[in-house]
Amino acid sequence: MMAEIDRAAFGRMPDGSTVERFLLRGAEGFEAAIIPYGAAVQALKVPDRNGGSDDVVLGHDDFEGYLKQRRYFGATVGRYANRIAGARFSLDGQVFSLDANNGANMLHGGNDGFDRKLWRVAEVTGQPEPKLVLALTSADGEGGFPGRLEVRAIYRLSGPTELSVTFEATTDCPTVVNLTNHSFFNLDGALSGFDVLDHRLMIAADHFVAIDDGAIPLPRPPHPVAGTPFDFRQSEAVGARIRADHGQLRNGRGYDHNFCLAPGGSVRLAARLESPRSGRVLELLTDQPGLQFYSGNYLDGAIAGKGGRLYRQSDALCLEPQVWPDTPNRPDFPSARLDPGKLYSRSIVYRFLTARTP
Repeated sequence: MMAEIDRAAFGRMPDGSTVERFLLRGAEGFEAAIIPYGAAVQALKVPDRNGGSDDVVLGHDDFEGYLKQRRYFGATVGRYANRIAGARFSLDGQVFSLDANNGANMLHGGNDGFDRKLWRVAEVTGQPEPKLVLALTSADGEGGFPGRLEVRAIYRLSGPTELSVTFEATTDCPTVVNLTNHSFFNLDGALSGFDVLDHRLMIAADHFVAIDDGAIPLPRPPHPVAGTPFDFRQSEAVGARIRADHGQLRNGRGYDHNFCLAPGGSVRLAARLESPRSGRVLELLTDQPGLQFYSGNYLDGAIAGKGGRLYRQSDALCLEPQVWPDTPNRPDFPSARLDPGKLYSRSIVYRFLTARTP
């Protein structure tokens, strides 16, 4: 099949605005469905080792599911992904108070983050590499953040079974920015009925950020992964140590931690995820300094997703490239600052392969 992009109505916003679904089709049956609401990956159809093809991300079959409850399925999260302690930070001597939507803290942009916005369709390109560009304007003071922010999310099929995502932003005054995609992956398929505990995971990180029971980084340097359940430098089953008696697993109710990637501004391999059952392999590449690994700990069966399935703990996992959590309050962490005249540009590459033997 020739690479192309299709578009069709998917639903309507409460004000009557139409929400479309854009289907980026690859040359080998690979498909990525994107919706402008939340600039979200709604579906990702990937071949398995036997030639079958399944959707490997959680979400909803219809638009009402995305409007009804906020669970970040496939969404672009911002203006600041992850948490900011106490929902406040200082910049150039001025203190900014943010939406507190995660206890006393701010999570994923606050009460009305980028995942709850209908982004503008800025560009649609077909051959040779289907590409969709979505744009959003975040007003000065929105969620408590300073600066008018102009944002773009660029989705592109950069290979036969490869989806590239680039986030760009500019500001009119100093601010902080941290954008990522929040897809929930199950490489056996969203409707498979299998959890992800047998998926094998490699993360290219020697250290992780230890957290308190509110998922805020502890006031100390990153902790070495060596000798802990957080050592994924060699491929390891996700569930092999997830129930070990370790304080950090108790604080996160499983894995919900930032892994510190090797310094460097280039796009490089950050993680490799493989399902022994389907043979699907996800290689995740990024130029971000951190990778949040979340093992779906708070999926509690309260949400019905695709196919009417109730999503439960460990039905999927997230691998979210980003700066480290609470960076605006931690000068010892990589900076999230963006100044006027500068371009924020960060990339994620989701490269899918198949392992031929079980």
